[in-house]
Amino acid sequence: MLTKKNWEFCLEQFAEMFPDAHCELVHDNAFELLVATLLSAQCTDVLVNRVTAELFKKYKTPEDYVAVEIEELQNDIRSIGLYRNKSKNIQALSQLLIDEYGGEVPADRDLLMTFPGVGRKTANVVVSNAFGIPALAVDTHVERVAKRLGMNRWKDSPLAVEEKIMRWTPKDNWTDTHHQIIFFGRYHCKAQNPGCDVCPLLSICREGKKRMKARA
Repeated sequence: MLTKKNWEFCLEQFAEMFPDAHCELVHDNAFELLVATLLSAQCTDVLVNRVTAELFKKYKTPEDYVAVEIEELQNDIRSIGLYRNKSKNIQALSQLLIDEYGGEVPADRDLLMTFPGVGRKTANVVVSNAFGIPALAVDTHVERVAKRLGMNRWKDSPLAVEEKIMRWTPKDNWTDTHHQIIFFGRYHCKAQNPGCDVCPLLSICREGKKRMKARA
């Protein structure tokens, strides 16, 4: 398993490789980020941004989403996977925002997790990026990188990955580290054909050493 000293080296390399890592979901405010992150479940950021480029011109507020028939909203996001369920959740959380929060997204992860369609990852993304609250969202890239490195066991849950990374990472760096690991996983340590042969973490990476040995 990876040691804490190894992890500190990883953090240095992540920051060096991707100093400008950021949230790639295009948004102008917390509400747009909430909607975009909900849409991104099992979907690429590229596709979400393509859809929201038009969606956010048409729908500016929670009131706009609840003012249309569900079929119209479904049609507007039809190219995104699970669009029927996501449409239902967007309208439901929009109504909740109107009824309970004056139409404003609360800067509280636990509250957000009570919203329809909003899980821990989505809530962490919103509070960290929209409100600057330290949080570390674990998506498929973060989970893959942590487990390949040996930071976590293969059977560990996303929550276990989140808790381990937070324990070993300075709190002020949680949000930046989240983005840097995502970029590392998205553009370097890819699900298919990771760049092990040119990876600065190869010497301490459990999966990387295994893959390179298999190639020999």
